[in-house]
Amino acid sequence: MNAVRTTSILLCLWVLASCLGLAAQQSPENPPHDDNFVLKSDVNVVVVPVVVRDARGRAVSNLKKEDFRVFDNGKAQVISGFSVHKGGQVGTNAKDAVSPTTSPGVNPQSAAAPERFIVFVFDDMHLSFADLAQAQKAASLVLTGTLADTDMAAIVSTSGRVNSGITSDRGKLQEAIMKLQPHDLYRAAGSECPNIDYYQADEIENKHSETAREAAINEILSCTPNLQRDMAERLVDSAAGQALAAGDQDVRVTLGAIAEFLRRMIAFPGQRTLILVSPGFLTITDEALSMESQIMDLAAQSNVTISALDARGLYTTELDASDRSRGSAHTMQLKAEYHRNSMGLAENVMAELADATGGNYFHNNNDLQTGLSYLAAGPEYLYLLYVSPKNVKQDGSFHRLKVKVDQGGLKLQARRGYFAAKPLKKKK
Repeated sequence: MNAVRTTSILLCLWVLASCLGLAAQQSPENPPHDDNFVLKSDVNVVVVPVVVRDARGRAVSNLKKEDFRVFDNGKAQVISGFSVHKGGQVGTNAKDAVSPTTSPGVNPQSAAAPERFIVFVFDDMHLSFADLAQAQKAASLVLTGTLADTDMAAIVSTSGRVNSGITSDRGKLQEAIMKLQPHDLYRAAGSECPNIDYYQADEIENKHSETAREAAINEILSCTPNLQRDMAERLVDSAAGQALAAGDQDVRVTLGAIAEFLRRMIAFPGQRTLILVSPGFLTITDEALSMESQIMDLAAQSNVTISALDARGLYTTELDASDRSRGSAHTMQLKAEYHRNSMGLAENVMAELADATGGNYFHNNNDLQTGLSYLAAGPEYLYLLYVSPKNVKQDGSFHRLKVKVDQGGLKLQARRGYFAAKPLKKKK
């Protein structure tokens, strides 16, 4: 009987290992991307993960459904379901709470099965060589000094070029870490003139900023003084359009990769944590924000915690010599302002994903090893509140969520909102 049980457990783990290993078969020339990113956001049930701490930062574990209140755009909502996670185990306190999804044949209560599954997602599409080197060093130390023998982990990259599969083999994980390299798949080299990045392209194309457009025109006329202005304007419009398209695709691919790894984690039993190691990236369009909201839904509904580490550590927002633009002093000042704004906004996606799923966000600190160790531990207690908003229009609008607890002196970390996604158009 024990032999049969052991064989069954090994078979389950082999299936789980294959689950993430499938993505490793992607060709380097054809990194995974999902042009048809589809995650239906069911606004009939919105899952709101909440972490509650006292004034000293200690996790609070004794709250009940009646202690919470949830507001959608300022309107009080009925909490239709309630559950509590304790170190990866779930205690459901409402019969109508949505049950976590598990894979057929997997027994989460098996003593021999691993209790924690941690997927380290390295954002090799945005990490610089210097930041990646520091993150690799930190991750190698965490694997040997922080993870328990019973933990299973995976090292994957957003480009799809590195994927260890889910494994307890520390040697295999270390080998995957050392294979990581930056891949600027959708970013320009920075030597173009005009040098229009994604932030400025969005200002020109989507926000119709004449100031941003004029700065780019001024830059190209400085590069080519004899160029006619009408030609400079056409070149700027073309460059802005290309930069915007590349930036949109970059974000689409990055979020699509994170969503795909989340989908593959659904079958894992026990505590599931995805740790995003990234310098951040811009989610400034409605499409990107909607995709981000859908990832929050998927993580919450699948009981996966997303934590994030800003691999830049303590960083400066000033332009370096290689990034300085040509043109007038006003143009250079404007480009520097755009650079500062974009670096700050790049953090939003990491902070928001962590807040929305009960994870943590480690940033503004150069001790990446301590940060990764802290994130790998996961939340001690996680409350899941299930609300069913009434009369929600599927118009793509953002709904702000506010969670309150009827006890003083407590600090809450909770999801900030969701998008009521528009119905998908049928393809002809």
